[in-house]
Amino acid sequence: MTQEEFEHIAPALREFMLSVGRSFFGNDDDAEDVAQEGLVALLRFIDRMESGVRHEALAIRVAKHCCMDMVRKRKSSLVGFNKMNEEAPPCYDIGASPHEHLEAKELYEAVNEAVQHLKPSERRLFEMRQIEGLELDDIAKQTNIAKPSIKTIVSAARKKVFAEIKERLRT
Repeated sequence: MTQEEFEHIAPALREFMLSVGRSFFGNDDDAEDVAQEGLVALLRFIDRMESGVRHEALAIRVAKHCCMDMVRKRKSSLVGFNKMNEEAPPCYDIGASPHEHLEAKELYEAVNEAVQHLKPSERRLFEMRQIEGLELDDIAKQTNIAKPSIKTIVSAARKKVFAEIKERLRT
């Protein structure tokens, strides 16, 4: 796909990404961040994208990954984060507003609760991949589980966590 072709479809893809971001976080600011990060990610792979093909599903998938990345980044900025089952600590970012502190705490609690509802085997692999950021090869060596199986289990766990967080943040 050329740069011009991408620029032509980017506004439509952005709308899909905004929708995912709004559904996940429940606010326009985070949704804008998701859309921006998602479009940048897609732009990096423009040479692999086929012309004339609908890319909405890809945009949605990338947006979901961006949401999880944002959760992971926010979670890593929390003081005292040692275990998934700890009570949510306050943010250490001194420049953050009270609203941002509250949002970070709520998001931390939502992710924590969602992860705790996973089966132990799912939780272990999910934490290794999504929280600790280990590569599939490393997880496979540590667990003696085949990489395709790890990918499948982590993907299913990610979908469960995503759905539960989305549901929890709606209420």
